Amino acid sequence: MQGADEQRVAEIERYRILDDNAPRRDLLALVEVAAEVARVPMATINLITDAEQHQVAAVGFDAAVCRREDSMCNAVLHDGRPVVVPDASLDERFRDNPFVTGAIGDVRFYATHQLVTPNGIVIGTLCVFDTVPRQLTDDQERAIVALADRVVDLLELELRTRELGATVSQLERARAELQRSNEQLAAFAGQVSHDLLNPLTAVTMSLRLVGEQLEEPTSLDPSQLGWLVTRAVSGAHRMESLIEDLLSFARLGGRLVRAEVDLGAVLAEVSEDLAVALTDASLTAGALPVVSGDPVQLRAVVQNLIANAAKFVQPGVAPKIEVSAAPVAGGWRIEVADHGIGISPEHRERVFEPLARIDQSIAGCGIGLATVRRVIDSHGGRIGLAETPGGGTTAWFELPG
Repeated sequence: MQGADEQRVAEIERYRILDDNAPRRDLLALVEVAAEVARVPMATINLITDAEQHQVAAVGFDAAVCRREDSMCNAVLHDGRPVVVPDASLDERFRDNPFVTGAIGDVRFYATHQLVTPNGIVIGTLCVFDTVPRQLTDDQERAIVALADRVVDLLELELRTRELGATVSQLERARAELQRSNEQLAAFAGQVSHDLLNPLTAVTMSLRLVGEQLEEPTSLDPSQLGWLVTRAVSGAHRMESLIEDLLSFARLGGRLVRAEVDLGAVLAEVSEDLAVALTDASLTAGALPVVSGDPVQLRAVVQNLIANAAKFVQPGVAPKIEVSAAPVAGGWRIEVADHGIGISPEHRERVFEPLARIDQSIAGCGIGLATVRRVIDSHGGRIGLAETPGGGTTAWFELPG
């Protein structure tokens, strides 16, 4: 019987009706119909757990909770058929029950039918009663049985509605996640192109110069030719490494792969990749720290900030870029300062939005700073823009130690 109790309690919990603070109007309507059909003053819907009887809807008296052993319905819970008792005081099953003796009530007439769920589990009863003896006709008895079935139908309807609502919510969350994923995929694809373009430019320029030298054999400078080939091969290796790292990053679903990252070494590699963009630039850097983070993602941060500093300059003015680092509480603050056209304060937050472009005259797709912020956020850091003393923009980010 313990197994049956556990099943019944679990089934009742599925319907969540005991969580309601007030009786449900649809169930109240059914017990009112049951009392009218039986022509009695009182009716109730009982749910019976392993320890208690809960009157979840009642007419003719105030619904309450009692001990299961005091329940009249508990005695016939598993009879599997309607129970009709003309006078409970004369029935040996009920004559000593507190609902009959006057301790709790003065029931005489009592009729009940079990509430059986589609899983075949009895969770309670629909019962009607009176304080005087009486009988039910066959039609009234059939009506009580039908009403008991409707009680279960209502419970099932509410359950299915709730489950459907949960499914719809899950689908909405999945749709939102898919949309977010698609947006990230588009940004990621753009970032791949963005990050590969710089080393590709360096390779192309080196090979073009090699070609020019080969077209004029008399002016060949073996040392310079070797340097150009070495530079092209180095750029190609960086592209290969970047592609492998980006594909690895994509396969990992954007999870951080933490390692010790030497930002000084990263800046040196980025400077070589951006050699064309930095041709006329003045790039100075102080000592940069070794931090804990994802090497691929932090490299993208440095490359984007240096590329932006070299790009957003006044026409005809050579870029001047200064990179510095300073310890802060719990980590490091890295600054990339330029002396270019600057960004007005009202735009310093908007430029971190995907596809945001403040100056349409300068080539770009508007994903660089959005990617940088996403990377810094994922590392638990902060990022922002400030004005460089004397004019220009200082991009800064902080990483935990």
